[in-house]
Amino acid sequence: MNINLIDLLKKKVSAIVLEGETEYLSEKSQALTSFFPILLSILKSQPKLIESLQNQLNPRLTDIFITNPALKQQFLEQISGTVPTGAIESTLNRSIAPTLGVLEIEAGSAEPSAIVHLIETHWSVVSNALPPWALALLSALGVGTAVEHTLHQAPEITSYKEAEEKKKSGFLLPLIAFVILAVLLAFIFRACSGQKETEPASTFPTQTASSEPAKLQLSTGAAGYLTTCQLYSGNASYINILQQEIKQIFNHTMGCGVERNANYHTEFIDQDAIPSVLKLVKGVPNVSLTWMGNQLSIQTANSTDAQQLAAKIQPLVKNMTVLTQAATSTATPVDSLAVISTGNSNAEKALAEINPDNIRALDIATALNMQIINFDTASTHIPEANKSILDQAAALMKRAPQVKLTVKGHTDAVGHAATNKTLSQKRAQAVVDYLVKQGVDPAQLQAVGYGQEQPIADNSTVNGQFKNRRIEFEVLNTETGVVREVNEEGIKKQ
Repeated sequence: MNINLIDLLKKKVSAIVLEGETEYLSEKSQALTSFFPILLSILKSQPKLIESLQNQLNPRLTDIFITNPALKQQFLEQISGTVPTGAIESTLNRSIAPTLGVLEIEAGSAEPSAIVHLIETHWSVVSNALPPWALALLSALGVGTAVEHTLHQAPEITSYKEAEEKKKSGFLLPLIAFVILAVLLAFIFRACSGQKETEPASTFPTQTASSEPAKLQLSTGAAGYLTTCQLYSGNASYINILQQEIKQIFNHTMGCGVERNANYHTEFIDQDAIPSVLKLVKGVPNVSLTWMGNQLSIQTANSTDAQQLAAKIQPLVKNMTVLTQAATSTATPVDSLAVISTGNSNAEKALAEINPDNIRALDIATALNMQIINFDTASTHIPEANKSILDQAAALMKRAPQVKLTVKGHTDAVGHAATNKTLSQKRAQAVVDYLVKQGVDPAQLQAVGYGQEQPIADNSTVNGQFKNRRIEFEVLNTETGVVREVNEEGIKKQ
């Protein structure tokens, strides 16, 4: 084959893993370069490991060193150099899944046998890329003999060549054996001398370069479907993986709103359990779940649902504390579909009753405020149900150029305040853009996003969050500069 498999992994996987990185960038890149041939050597020798890693949402070094856990720390110390081992481990952890992805594409199949065949085809490139100290490591993992044999097996070209290679092998093999033995002894000595000082490997992810824990927040509606979802993480690869899981589990096209920032940790505690937990949450009505640090908080409309859900989840997240809380509101959970349908019908009726020969700005704004524009999570796409209402309003506004409206966007308090404010501005602007597209003069409209700054209900409840996610219309009297507020009392006279 024409491709260089190691160069391909450096080009594709390193680019993904190191995207956005600023700290120890050169050292992390070099660690990945050394890690790729080591990982391929292990996969070639252990086909069952390939399937095991493929079945995990976020495979880690721990899974590769499962037969010899004590060797992992020695390996990290060797490959990290002067960089904190936690930073390098996190980088290598994030590289395993995309490496498997590249191998599957190049092999044309996800079958372990196909991937092994691919590695064997490129074995000369892989073996030549191995760091000098890697032979001892691989030998300690039980794959060193196969590697050594392959490295020194001469191609059958001519008898003269065979003789020359035998001479070289006779000279080199004892020397290589001596080097391997020396390195192994060094590993053993370091392991023994540092046994008392080295703490056992923690089941918690190492978080050295970030200040805030990764966070996942989501909630379900009255029918148990996903209504809101927000994800905060410093790991772009894992964000993509988790997004796909959420879309599939909840049959939700948009997935989560995302804030990817280096301030957030790249891993969740017990993150391999996230898909299993979400499958338990699916179908349970009015659940609010927050996964942050070593705490998983569950809030439901009643304490019984929360306790039952927690009892199922706790065995899956052994390193976390599951907290339960019943929603503080005793009101019946909002049936969002019914509320939206009723509000939109009232808005259409109110707009139809406006006299086209006596159009008042406050009449239009009040009618528009009867509707509910229920955007999908993290989306600025106007629902089809609202377009006919906006079409009615646009037809009236085109006949009344004196009508000037401010479109105000609001969100609930789920997620980061700055992100919510940006999203609310974009949603308000989407409404303005739609009306302008229908022929309304842009001078008649302005968009303002307030994010979560102006709640009208308690954000700790599902009902309150639903009410706070809204688009409002208000009138600006251009002569006095006074904003005229619009409420739900019906159409007012100016």
